[in-house]
Amino acid sequence: MIVRIMGEGQVRLADSHLAALNELDNDLLAEMENGDGPGFRRTLQALLTKVRELGDPLPDDSLEPSELILPSPDATLEEVRELLSDDGLIPG
Repeated sequence: MIVRIMGEGQVRLADSHLAALNELDNDLLAEMENGDGPGFRRTLQALLTKVRELGDPLPDDSLEPSELILPSPDATLEEVRELLSDDGLIPG
């Protein structure tokens, strides 16, 4: 699966890592629903860090179709709310 982090680029991520990412995604959704700004910021950073750790960066000149788009590290809670559907950032 190709994942794009807005403002950074793309990484190739094995589908086997989705379960671990879904846990962080569920935490992120709960924090957003509760308006927990500090928790949201902490979990967003953890999610992006995990994607970077588990994924293999694609070259900057590569433009693969992204199956998943994650917000930039500096995205606000409100900006991420606009990106979310009921399913969260990570498809289940």
